[in-house]
Amino acid sequence: MSPLNITPRETTAGPVLDITGELDYSNATQLREVLLTLTLRPGQRLVLDLAGLTFCDSSGITALIAARSHAHAAEADIALAAVPAHTLRILRLVGLDQIFALDP
Repeated sequence: MSPLNITPRETTAGPVLDITGELDYSNATQLREVLLTLTLRPGQRLVLDLAGLTFCDSSGITALIAARSHAHAAEADIALAAVPAHTLRILRLVGLDQIFALDP
């Protein structure tokens, strides 16, 4: 089991969350808690950098959807960056690749 680490950083376009480890039932609330600390402004883009994500279950997918809702409530955009192949496959299976902007 790999712990979840979320490292926030700011860019001129908006906040970036570097997410590494496993995003699953045991720690998906951690992402939601970090989201609550972010102040998003209209027109900004929240980027979730998933390059270091090793596992994502349905709870993790739900947390990603919560991130999208959080961004849209603030009239901000959201993108998933460097999505690992195993997670991208899941996103495609459930159609979420159609609602998230995916950046390489």
